[in-house]
Amino acid sequence: MAKGAERLPGTSTRIRTRDDGCCSVNFLKYVLHIYNVVLFLSGIVVGGIGIWTVVAKHNYISLMATYTYPILAYALIVAGGLAVIGSFLGCGGVTTENRCVLLVYIFVVMAVLVLEAGVGAMARLYEEEVGLEFRMNLNQTFLETYSVKSRETTAIDQMQKEFKCCGALRFEDWLVSEWHKDEEVLKNGSLVPDSCCKTPSFLCGKRDHPSNIQYTGCIYKFLETTKDHLIILGAVGLGLSVLEIFGIVLGSCLYIKLRHDFDD
Repeated sequence: MAKGAERLPGTSTRIRTRDDGCCSVNFLKYVLHIYNVVLFLSGIVVGGIGIWTVVAKHNYISLMATYTYPILAYALIVAGGLAVIGSFLGCGGVTTENRCVLLVYIFVVMAVLVLEAGVGAMARLYEEEVGLEFRMNLNQTFLETYSVKSRETTAIDQMQKEFKCCGALRFEDWLVSEWHKDEEVLKNGSLVPDSCCKTPSFLCGKRDHPSNIQYTGCIYKFLETTKDHLIILGAVGLGLSVLEIFGIVLGSCLYIKLRHDFDD
């Protein structure tokens, strides 16, 4: 039976038009077009937050004991990209009423749902564990890698300047670090790295008076900002994953409606 056609009275075949019922083909197409615009915008937001997270913490990833945090950010970027791709697939499938494209669209939206919900759940779990991880590993990383590994050294210097802090837990820890055992450092008489100074300059770390250097450990501000970012990741992941449920339901309904039209 052709789409939108009606049989004459007296025949055994039911009458159907494309506007029949509360979930007609035309109604579903109209709603899905609106939904795909929302999906596109949500993909931009999700991907943007993922990129922002990576950029904000990129220099400090080498100081973290695990890669959970960057994995969550990259997963959001992938989810955002898939959402944007899915929105275009959805618009094409709905406009052409192509069931194969619609089926691919449904699976793409499902993948976005799984990624966003997974990121949201993992972010909430990691938020509870990140404090313990930092306390166990960050100080060791400071003491053992500063001046030994260039990437970590750059990250620590930037962290101490950005967060206005000195040392992972306390500034006195630098006295037992690998950096302080260096002959040149001992010769210069530096007590803390120059990046600890309130106004960083060459060999300013020779004086550890509170008027000259920061006394707060970096772990406190770094942990606070990391938890804030995890809260945002969790809220975005879990919150926007609900949106994908509507897309899956609407896409499935249209797919079924079109299948019946072709099969009858």
